[in-house]
Amino acid sequence: MEAVQIDHLVMAFLFFVVAVVYSSVGHAGASGYSAVMALFNIAPVLMRPTSLMLNLVVGSIGLYRFQKAGLINLKVVGPFLITSMPSAYWAAQLNVEKKYFYLALGLVLLFSGSKLLISRSTKSEYTPIKKAPLFTSFFWGGVIGFLSGVTGTGGAIFFTPLILKMNWADPKNAAGLSVVFVLANSIFALAGIIKSSQFFEIRLSALWAVAVILGAVVGTHFGVFKFSNYIIQKVLGVVMVIAAVKLLILGLNF
Repeated sequence: MEAVQIDHLVMAFLFFVVAVVYSSVGHAGASGYSAVMALFNIAPVLMRPTSLMLNLVVGSIGLYRFQKAGLINLKVVGPFLITSMPSAYWAAQLNVEKKYFYLALGLVLLFSGSKLLISRSTKSEYTPIKKAPLFTSFFWGGVIGFLSGVTGTGGAIFFTPLILKMNWADPKNAAGLSVVFVLANSIFALAGIIKSSQFFEIRLSALWAVAVILGAVVGTHFGVFKFSNYIIQKVLGVVMVIAAVKLLILGLNF
């Protein structure tokens, strides 16, 4: 029993690190929490709801901090949310077989971890910001919302690269938009999970919530003031890729 308790404390520390890194760029860290839980063999039935619950905690703090800094524009993120929220709600209720859950989450973690490993510093040159086309926003909102619900992530690991790649926001404002996107999708996905009678472990979730609250307070503060988490991101990227490989192997051999 003692070893299990130690594992949970180690996980709490890793969740803190995840929350610091992710919240600094407007993410809530669900893919990172999932990576940690995968490494510690947490049951899949607990992974999605626990990750989403922690997302709500971190996302709420991020919403307050980025809104206070004037980095949130609901007119930009609103069209994405119109389709992403119902999509996340519906997808979260799907009874995904363990094999496909492992494969889907493994691919999400591999994508996210690889992005952390190959990412470079923010470009200094000015790139003109364009307005996202309405129906394009609807389309991508629905797609990312579905992925969010199925994998138990808020979708920011897809949303942020998309709006930056398409020049629909600069990096600073992208962080603010992402935290709104994550929080909204996490709420609807968690509601879908509750409706389908899935659950999470209250006692452990409370311990981990404290860890991510502390991490979010630190991370959002640094995020608003352009703190660089380059080295930590690389370490976290390695952890996520290892977890992704583990999940993919489990899925392929299930």
